[in-house]
Amino acid sequence: MHLIVVGLNYRTAPVEVRERFAISDRDLPQALEAFKRTTGILEGVIVATCNRTELYAVVDRHTLCGHYIRSFMEQWFNVPRAEFNRHLYMYEDDMAIEHLFRVVCGLDSMVIGETQILGQVRDAFLLAQERKATGTLFNRLFKQAVTLAKRAHSETSIGENAVSVSYAAVELGKRIFGRFDNKRVMILGAGKMSELTAKHLSSNGAKEVWVVNRTLERAKELAIKFNGMAMPMDEALARLHEADIVISSTGADRFVLSRDTVARAMEKRKKKPLFLIDIAVPRDIEPACGDLANVYLYDIDDLEGIVETNLAKRRKEAAVIEKMIAEEQREYLHWYATLGVAPLIRGLQEKTASIHQQTLDSLLRKLPDLDERQIKVIRKLTKSMLNQVIHDPILRVKELAADKRGEAAMNLFVQMFDLEDDVNRIKKEMTAQERARLDVSSQAETKAPEKQAESPSLLSHLAGALR
Repeated sequence: MHLIVVGLNYRTAPVEVRERFAISDRDLPQALEAFKRTTGILEGVIVATCNRTELYAVVDRHTLCGHYIRSFMEQWFNVPRAEFNRHLYMYEDDMAIEHLFRVVCGLDSMVIGETQILGQVRDAFLLAQERKATGTLFNRLFKQAVTLAKRAHSETSIGENAVSVSYAAVELGKRIFGRFDNKRVMILGAGKMSELTAKHLSSNGAKEVWVVNRTLERAKELAIKFNGMAMPMDEALARLHEADIVISSTGADRFVLSRDTVARAMEKRKKKPLFLIDIAVPRDIEPACGDLANVYLYDIDDLEGIVETNLAKRRKEAAVIEKMIAEEQREYLHWYATLGVAPLIRGLQEKTASIHQQTLDSLLRKLPDLDERQIKVIRKLTKSMLNQVIHDPILRVKELAADKRGEAAMNLFVQMFDLEDDVNRIKKEMTAQERARLDVSSQAETKAPEKQAESPSLLSHLAGALR
């Protein structure tokens, strides 16, 4: 049994390919149902965002299932395999686990450290869980991934520094004014950069946004998105003194704001500060504006310097998160390797519980005068004794199950405690899918003669645990 992820993202596929594999929120449940029915898929989760489409699966045979997953993609998205095969990546087992952890922590994102992907992965998992597409392995893995990402963002500062020019502009404004909800923001230009800036301003509490453009219709389109007000350029320049923050990103080939225009506006502002951010190339705002009292002017170079510094900080924090990921990966792999021990442990516990009850019943028949309190004390003490006796053997077989001698260790454990009938009964009570998950021995490549040769060593280990 294997864990596998097949997908494509912004690194491996251009947008014209990625958009052909987009899945809307409305269609995702149906896609998940179809994916779950794919041959060889035991568990499945689909993560679909604007920058990636990834199919996570627990499969019985990884090579053949890679073929079946590609067939699902071909049929569901109606795209011939030849047109997307070269854009795909596939990770198996420990590499698939590491990939998921890096994705959910934002280390595989276009903007390193972004937090939106955490919510997207969590929602994808919850949907799969609700649709009964996940089980023992993915329930544990995805919960661990989400918890890891939350810890990574709370214990490091990877998400605290602006790493886009538009966002850096907004962060600069916060340094000067602290808050935007009581400030009037004027955006000159209605292009993509202006839209991104308006989006960041809106999410940071800006209530009054003026969108200014030489084409008023375009200004209206952008203003509607953010409950703003559209304004022609001439009116905006006349009312410049009413703005607290001006962010300019037009396509003009000459200065939109001259020193004289800003100086006249400042006379009416009565020493109130004016924050100017020029993210246009060529520049929109005359550099001499920055010499005026109470005028704070930043251009694209200033912002890119901030972005580069912040990226360096994020990379440093990412290195810390990589270590956290390695630790979580080891923890999951150890848990995964010991899954097959569960029926053995349950068998031993049930057997000792049965012996305990039989012995207690015999004792109570021989001592009929014991009161309820005495019976309770005896029951508790004898149960504690049995639990202590089996505690070390259980710990030891868990440890041995995680190494290459795991299958031989479990077989010897069953023989020593005469658990064959108990384990077989427990396995029969499990569903077919649960039994498949216990087949972790397929990960090991130990041959039978080698297992036999190692048995004396295993016997000594188990005997030591019993001493």
